[in-house]
Amino acid sequence: MLERIPLPESIERSRLVAVLRAPSIDTLPNIVSVLIENGITVIELTLTTPDAIRSISELRSVWGEVATIGMGTITTPGQAREAIAEGAQFLVTPITVPEVAHIATEAGVPILMGAFSPTEVATAWDHGATAVKIFPASQVGPSYLRELRGPFPEIVTMPSGGATIDDIPAWLSAGAAAVSLGGSLIGSAFSGDLDGLAERARKAVDSVAKATT
Repeated sequence: MLERIPLPESIERSRLVAVLRAPSIDTLPNIVSVLIENGITVIELTLTTPDAIRSISELRSVWGEVATIGMGTITTPGQAREAIAEGAQFLVTPITVPEVAHIATEAGVPILMGAFSPTEVATAWDHGATAVKIFPASQVGPSYLRELRGPFPEIVTMPSGGATIDDIPAWLSAGAAAVSLGGSLIGSAFSGDLDGLAERARKAVDSVAKATT
């Protein structure tokens, strides 16, 4: 059995992952800069953004000392290999794909694997997932995660897909290792509302702090 790759220290510390489902890679630098300036340093790019994999090394060349940048929406082994080759510091899938977990683990890259049902959760974990991404989290809520921890107390989990800033304390209380935030954090930032993004980022960081003190 392959050794499970641990969760990045940056995720363990911040307990937040910002998901950037951008319309274009040209919009990414400004968004990443605002997030980092306001305390969110774990960034998940997504393959739904054209040429997103190509932007990994570019973003890391600027913010590599302060940010952890991964690639999400990975669904195939080829995508996983390409993202790793371009320097992704973690991978995220929306579905349970054991082969992707094996590729990431062999490369020493953390893999946050998507799952929804208890069977998928157990399958993702058994195949070496660093953490299991409960997706779409908005369809079940924190109580679902709390129930999962009954039979699966050892599984590291992270809600994603519809989780909101206001939900952060409830998810962490239910046992989540971190919370993945997309639209509720990004809002209309890709259209230019960077002040709103900064405010929401600070609110998310404060929510984590209050929930963990």
